[in-house]
Amino acid sequence: MELRDIEIFLALAEELHFGRTAQRLHVSQARVSQSIAKQERQIGARLFVRNSRRVELTPIGVQLRADLSAGYQRIRDGIRDAAAAGRGARVTLTLGLYGPQAHDQADLLDLFRNRHPDIELHIREMNFTDPFGPLRDGTVEIASAWLPVREPDLTVGPVIDAEPLLLMVAIDHPLALKGEVGMEDLADWVLPYCGPPTPEYWLQTLVPTHTPGGRPIRRGPKVTTFQEVAAAVAAGDAVSLVHGDAARYYRWPGLRYLHPHDAPTGEWALIWPAAQETDTVRALARAARDTGPRTG
Repeated sequence: MELRDIEIFLALAEELHFGRTAQRLHVSQARVSQSIAKQERQIGARLFVRNSRRVELTPIGVQLRADLSAGYQRIRDGIRDAAAAGRGARVTLTLGLYGPQAHDQADLLDLFRNRHPDIELHIREMNFTDPFGPLRDGTVEIASAWLPVREPDLTVGPVIDAEPLLLMVAIDHPLALKGEVGMEDLADWVLPYCGPPTPEYWLQTLVPTHTPGGRPIRRGPKVTTFQEVAAAVAAGDAVSLVHGDAARYYRWPGLRYLHPHDAPTGEWALIWPAAQETDTVRALARAARDTGPRTG
């Protein structure tokens, strides 16, 4: 199978549409059809089931995609790195992090840089309103995300941070006067949320719809940044579950951080697109495993 045919197969396996695949690869739709037909003749089995409405991978096609993806990406990485070396350019890796995580993950970042001084590490800030988009559009190659992550096209790597969630409230909020707070208290207040395109299952970590005992929790102000969350909480319009780094880096006047006695542990892990896993991504993941998760 020629490299171009592999590229066509993998693109069609992702797009599941002959026209979009042709546009993406800047070839004719007939070229895509001919390539797939040739591959199916060589293999002796159908790779795609197609009709007038949809295109789907067959079980053999699914297996072939898994077998070819990693090897194809390594070929591309090798060509890219060789071209960079020929130009005298450095290999780069773009990592997406939230807020102050570059400070909390200093040990991980230092270990990676010491091990790979030839790789230029770029940090880009992520936003919880679109946690996976920058990975899919290539803005970042690997990123942090709180768990769980249940995206079929994304690989979940090592955990880099784990500590109990906190409850952020206004300094004069009734909960701040209680001797002890728990997750059941959330039923009496409103939590800020961001809504789509953030997946609902991902929001449930910080914006659950029910307490552990099953009581419903109301959702209130719609927010798009942590600063908007903090402003809504300081104004008394909401309370908010937050990760532990908020108490370390966002000690604003008017805010207080409480420790619910039964708060779940918030975990962050590295994630990346499975089809675009590179040697540099694997190197950062290895460094994260060796460093271990930062714990509160």
